[in-house]
Amino acid sequence: MDAKAKEEKGGQGRNSNEVALELMKFIATSTGYGKGTQAVGFAGKGARTPEEQAESLLELYRKCRGVVESGD
Repeated sequence: MDAKAKEEKGGQGRNSNEVALELMKFIATSTGYGKGTQAVGFAGKGARTPEEQAESLLELYRKCRGVVESGD
């Protein structure tokens, strides 16, 4: 079955990287993962830098790829 036929069967032609990316986006947007806390007043940690936010999102993507590739 070629890639075009797989896509017509409901997106089953997606590779594991695309699935991991969609999973990462779902988790990040639904939980606010990587954004840090928006605390008012006293807080244990300061605001996260953009580099820290990017690194946490990349780590989440790596975890999602591991899950998708293992089939769990």
